[in-house]
Amino acid sequence: MAEFLAMGGYAFFVWGAYGLVAVVLIGNAAVPWWRHRRLRNKGSGQGKAH
Repeated sequence: MAEFLAMGGYAFFVWGAYGLVAVVLIGNAAVPWWRHRRLRNKGSGQGKAH
């Protein structure tokens, strides 16, 4: 198992790539949700006053 996790000496690059992909995928799901939520609140008058 340790040999698999070490990825033949390339673990930093392999797991770093997996981590970067995970961040991008989460961002692709979260950003539209945040924008939708902000626009919905802004449209209904529930947003913060500036």
